[in-house]
Amino acid sequence: MNGLSRNEIVRLVLCIVACQGAGLLGSIFTNMSVYSWYPALVKPWFTPPDGVIPAVWTLLFTLIGISLFLAWRAGLTLPQFRGAAYAFVAQFAFNILWSAAFFGLRSPLAGLVVIALLWILILLTIYRFYPLSKEAALLLVPYLAWVSFAALLNYSILVLNP
Repeated sequence: MNGLSRNEIVRLVLCIVACQGAGLLGSIFTNMSVYSWYPALVKPWFTPPDGVIPAVWTLLFTLIGISLFLAWRAGLTLPQFRGAAYAFVAQFAFNILWSAAFFGLRSPLAGLVVIALLWILILLTIYRFYPLSKEAALLLVPYLAWVSFAALLNYSILVLNP
């Protein structure tokens, strides 16, 4: 990302801010239950300590924003950019929807269904970003790994709280 023009720096910042903003939107649902319903749940031994999850998401939303910028910069004029952009928007919508399902509805089952679809959409986004920018695709791999872990955590909470 060396040698960025002023316009590219503005686009990079916009992509990161947009992704962080989408993350904040999801946190509205999280905040509805994170201090009331969620602490009362039985959680598996591998549940991260308080503060780790928001820190990881902040880092991931930054990486996702950089990924979006790289795909946008590499492929905005290419016909395959449209499919990549649709996949990106869909995965972000499901990211927010997971918070609404799990925390908003207080439903680990609904959360598990949504996170499974989210995982597929992230994989599709990686697949669509790769021809545009290998780096953009690779920056989404930690996101896929974290959502895989979150899916396991979600499943475990569902099993432990019938």
